[in-house]
Formats: sequence, structure tokens, C-alpha cells
Amino acid sequence: MTSLRTPRTTSDTRDPRARFRRLGVASAAAGLLATLLAAGPAAATPDPGDAGPAQGAVSSRQAAEARSAIQSGEIPGVDEIVHSQNIEHLANVPKEALQSLNTDLAFQGKYAFAGNYDGFRIYDISNPKAPKTVAQVLCPGSQNDISVSGNLLFLSTDSSRSDNSCASTTQPASVKESWEGMKIFDISDIANPKYVAAVETACGSHTHTILPKGKNVYVYVSSYSPNAAFPDCQPPHDGISVIKVPRKAPEKAAVVNFPVLFPGEGPDGGGNPGSPTNPGVSKTTGCHDITVLPEKDLAAGACMGDGILFDIEDPEHPRVIDRVQDNVNFAFWHSATFNQKANKVVFTDELGGGGGATCNAVVGPNRGADGIYDIVGKGDKRKLVFRSYFKIPRHQADTENCVAHNGSLIPVKGKDLMVQAWYQGGVSVWDFTDSSAPKEIAYFERGPLSATTITTGGSWSAYYYNGYIYSNDIAKGFDVLKLSDRRTDPAKRIRMDQLNVQTQPDYFDDFKH
Repeated sequence: MTSLRTPRTTSDTRDPRARFRRLGVASAAAGLLATLLAAGPAAATPDPGDAGPAQGAVSSRQAAEARSAIQSGEIPGVDEIVHSQNIEHLANVPKEALQSLNTDLAFQGKYAFAGNYDGFRIYDISNPKAPKTVAQVLCPGSQNDISVSGNLLFLSTDSSRSDNSCASTTQPASVKESWEGMKIFDISDIANPKYVAAVETACGSHTHTILPKGKNVYVYVSSYSPNAAFPDCQPPHDGISVIKVPRKAPEKAAVVNFPVLFPGEGPDGGGNPGSPTNPGVSKTTGCHDITVLPEKDLAAGACMGDGILFDIEDPEHPRVIDRVQDNVNFAFWHSATFNQKANKVVFTDELGGGGGATCNAVVGPNRGADGIYDIVGKGDKRKLVFRSYFKIPRHQADTENCVAHNGSLIPVKGKDLMVQAWYQGGVSVWDFTDSSAPKEIAYFERGPLSATTITTGGSWSAYYYNGYIYSNDIAKGFDVLKLSDRRTDPAKRIRMDQLNVQTQPDYFDDFKH
């Protein structure tokens, strides 16, 4: 049974970065950091295919350190919940029919849509203290990244399948008949989603981003890691698939373009070459995730070894404006978030692929963190200018996978506030109004899933929607948090009809407040 200890406050006078200073010191001697930098970028997120969460042993020294830290109160106990005083844990809904890893979230009206490697689940969140399950749809295929628009639900498949049905089985990508790509459901009957279309895309769909345009919905499909042995995922894979979906005829959905974002000669295109040229950095062979800002015809791409800013005025032909690399502290460019004024982008680095313990003293505050970039200039002369890093100020045990992951803005005029998932590092609320001096203002986390092994778990996505924070915990299920803080309370006046976080709205013009 989960226990609730006295909440720790963000005004604690202790230096939070020194809180667990000794954790992971033994790992340094064992070369943990070098291992993470070398191996981490190979798998951008936990990728067990259709299997459950992976487990791995840590050294006896690391396990002993974790147990000692728990006993001394330096870190929470196994499954113990701790949080800052300005956050309240309202509800948790454990996994039921879908037992694999929980993934991303989308929202529409009073419903939350939650991805899972086994399919997706729909919750009625009209009472945030007691979410109710409306439907659970079995449709295996990692990651099942999810979005909604009108009566359509979009689902990514990034594991090689025997066919495009929800009854498919795993099949090697080396088999030409194998399938990966986008699935589309009709959710006009919310309790009975209907599978209506499928579109195969090169290298599958690790994530996707929707761009609604009148009678159509465009889908930007991000995928990567081509292989000459894969008939449908050939190198160079230096762009994204663009799918056009007619709202009234989704069965006619089709790929209309594959824009090359990293032009270059040779079999690998023109993206970051990665190791050995840039040791510990992922080679760019596509994009991991894209965020669009439709009101500004702007998009930001997190593309393995590169971060890009591009123009999407013509949705079928996106055009790169600027491109940046960080070959010192970023191993894998994972996701992007604009601020409301569209003069900043927060990029995340998923060091260790989401399966590593990177929130410790060994790795430090600049790796596996957020990178904050200002957008300077106008039009095609806009540039991404680095300002600072942000990482949660609480060291985690070496048995906890922890790194920067999915988050969203908290809409407060004149402020840049964000809530973000950190896997077993929990949920963090932070302020980047000053690009050069970001700071955490609230947090929620559980203790490690295990004190002896590293087990994949924690918050995959943490998003703010209509006054509450919703978190899809990989292992523990669906969490609802209430944030009460004078700095964030004005956001409660913003009421949204729909939210796909990677399709960022204009919070103050699009919605009533």
C-alpha cells in the first residue's frame, strides 16, 4: 500500500542539488557515464516491443547505496509518494486490460486519451478526483503515440507487425510484408472507437504530430534508425513522412510527401554524424518528435543529433529555417516545446534512452536535461540561441530510470511555465521566464520501483489541461494532480476544448478565459 510522507517543500533551505550527493559515486568508477553516452542514443525510448517493462541488475554497491539512502530518508521508499506542498495527488487509476507500458496523452472535452504499447484507453475526467474508464482498445504496436482531432484518433505503430490489423503479431522488419505506420480510429461513438484507416510509413511511426488545416488533418510522422536489411526503412532516412487525412473520408489518408530536412551527399544524408566524430551523440537518421505552432506557421523538431526550427506555412512542404547541435551535453534530441510568445524553445535530451539512471551526481545537471533556446531575429533569419540547461534538482537512485521527457506549458500571461515528466524522477513544474535562470517551483514523485534492480517506470507524459495536471505513469497508471500556487493559479481560467501537446495552441486567443 502506498504511503504518503510529509510533503517536502520547494522552500527547503537545503541545497537540493546536494540532497543525494553520494548516490551514484560508485558508478562513476565503473564508467556508468561513459556507458550511457555510448549506448543511450541507440534506443530513444524504452522499446520492449510487445513485452513488458525490462529489468536489469545494478551492481551490489549501487543496490546497497539505494537501500541505505531509503533507510536514511535521502530518497523516498519503494513506491512511496512525496511532493511539494503546492501539489495534491487527487487520483490514481491503475492499469487494467492494457498491461504494457503507458505512453502519451491527448485530451478532448471531458475525455483523456492514454496510449499504451498494447493499445489505448479513454477516461472520463469530468470529475478529476475520480476518473472513469470509458473504453480500452487492444491494438498492440509500440509506442502507440496518440492524438485526437474532431472525430478522429491517431495512433503510431513503431514495431514491425505481421499486418496493419489490431490482431497483428510481431514480425521482423527484414520481411517485406511487415507493416509499421499510422492507424486512424473514428471516435464519434466514444465508448466504441472504430478502426477506419491505416497508412504505412518509412521506418514506422515512433511519434507523430497533427496539423489540422480546414477539411484535412496533416500528420507529421517521425521515425528513425534505418537499416539496409529493412526493405521499408532504407538509409538515408533524413526526413519525415507527411500524411494527408481528409476528415470526411479518413480511409483515403495517404503519404503526400517525404521532405528531406537534412540534405547531404552520401548514404547517411546531412544530419549530425554522431560517433566517432561527435562521441556520445546520436547520429541523425530522422526525427524523434516535432512540435507545431499553427498560429505562427512554425515548428520545432527534435531530431536525434540535431534541433531544428522550420516553417510550415505550406504543410506539405515544411522548410528548415535554422538548425543547432550540442555535441557537449546533448546525446539525443527528444522533444520540443515553444513558449507562448514563440520566442523560446525548450528541447529535451533523452540521455540513456529513457531506461538509464541519469538523474544522479555522476551525470550532473547538464546531461539528460532540458536545453532552453531563445529564438532571435525575424522570418528566415531567425536563429536558435542557447541560454541554459534545466534539470530536476533531486538526485535519484541508480535503480531509477530518470531523464527529461514529455511536458507542456502552463498558460499564464507574461510567464513561461511548464510541467514535465521525468520518468521515475516524477513530475516537475518549472519556470523558464528567465531563459538563463530556470527554476523548479513544484514536484511530485514516487520512490523507486525497486531498490535492487533498474525497472522501467515513472511518468512518461505530464500535461496541464483545464486546471489539473495529468500524468501517464508507465507502471503505476493514470495520475491526477492539483497544483495550487499563486504563480500558476491564473492558468485555471483558461478552458480548452482539446489539447494535443505537440500541436501547441494559442492559449489566450483560441480559448475562453
